[in-house]
Amino acid sequence: MNKLHARKSYQERLARVQGYIHDHLDEELDLNKLAEIACMSTTHWHRIYHGVFGETIAATVKRVRLHTAAGMLANSAIAIEDVGKRCGYPNLQSFTRIFSDCYGMPPARYRKEGSHAKFLNALEDQGAVISGPWGVEIRNVPELSLLTIDHHGSFMQIGEAFDRLFGWLAVRNLITPDARLIGVYHTDPDSYREEALFSKAGALLSSAPAIELEAPVEQTTVVAGRYACLHYKGPYADMKAAYLWLFGKWLPQSGEEAREGPVFEEYLNNPREVVPTELRTEIYMPLED
Repeated sequence: MNKLHARKSYQERLARVQGYIHDHLDEELDLNKLAEIACMSTTHWHRIYHGVFGETIAATVKRVRLHTAAGMLANSAIAIEDVGKRCGYPNLQSFTRIFSDCYGMPPARYRKEGSHAKFLNALEDQGAVISGPWGVEIRNVPELSLLTIDHHGSFMQIGEAFDRLFGWLAVRNLITPDARLIGVYHTDPDSYREEALFSKAGALLSSAPAIELEAPVEQTTVVAGRYACLHYKGPYADMKAAYLWLFGKWLPQSGEEAREGPVFEEYLNNPREVVPTELRTEIYMPLED
């Protein structure tokens, strides 16, 4: 097998496993079963996966399950026990213990006091709240040329597309310390059905050599211009409330006009390396000149 075919083979097997994990969170994700899906021996699969993604397959399963659970807690009224079951936890006790260890508080408290609550409280405040829970600044952003993978469906699940993109880059030795991860969001989740939502998981490789693109990776351009940048700290699952505050409170009070075009997010640290409450994200809203 030549290098190109070997690369594509690893890429396809990594993507197959990532898709299976995201589609079967409510089932027991046996590590040997995932090795079968990857068509590798158990020992080799674990080593390859850990080497590519920088975390074990068990850590990935835990991270994705808890991220999905946090989104349900922050953005729905689904009973907490049912949230746990949908995310693969057999009973409320195990779900509460594992969620608390990662998010710093039990699920019931997180639903009431997570970082999303700060933005929801600011939305209800009738006073001057232009500063909001986090800072906003106006930036002139240059044109950004990204390598992207399309994602259709819930924005909460774009992590699968990022994992596929990360695997595509990793098998080509394109992961560098200066790589920037950026999500581009083309549709409003409050105006479209979930299945109609469209976004892109992207990477900006400032020092990358010439790259021969292959599906599903393509080149996407984020247009230059003025953007409002909201500095957000906390779990990705809580960001819907930040968007509601940015568009519903900050924008009307700022005197600015939103420009046609997608919003994008830049992820400043790695969810594989820090706990969700320490994640830092910049949310960019395009503004008229």
